[in-house]
Parts: sequence; structure tokens; C-alpha cells
Amino acid sequence: MPSFRVIIPVGRLHADVSATSIEPAAAAATAELATVEATSVDVVSREARLTVRFTADRSAEALRVAEHTVAAVQLLAETGSWRLTERVGGRWFRRA
Repeated sequence: MPSFRVIIPVGRLHADVSATSIEPAAAAATAELATVEATSVDVVSREARLTVRFTADRSAEALRVAEHTVAAVQLLAETGSWRLTERVGGRWFRRA
């Protein structure tokens, strides 16, 4: 089954939201629709980026999962332009 990842830049948290709650909330939202393979939070160029890696049968299904995950994160924090990538062989290719 193909592996995808949604990468979401995370900005200012909404009132009363803990920074440690963002990653588990994103993973839980993804798990509602797909199998979560891994999650991480990284800082790249002084920007927090949340990554959730998951499996899906097709790109269209993966896009639905990514949009669902982003919507869940947006309830907790401001987000930037997110992207969806698919692993093909040893490389990641942008799908959205």
C-alpha cells in the first residue's frame, strides 16, 4: 500500500491549546481514515512543521485524509500552506 505524508506548517496556537496536544490530535484525525505510520514535529527555517505519514490506496483517498488532518489541526492552531507527498521507490513526490 502506498505511503503518503501531509506536512503542515504550524503557527500561533489558539487560546488554551497546549503545544504538546497538536501532534497527537493530528495523528488521531488521520487514524480516523487511514493507518498512521509515523508523526513528527520539526523546525525548518524557524518554522514548526508537523508531518503525519500514513497509508492509502490512491492519491484521491490520501488527499481526503490530508484535508481531514489539516482541518483538525486548524481547530487548534494557525496553519500555513500544507502539502501532500507520496513515496515512490526511495523518493517523495508532491501530490497536493
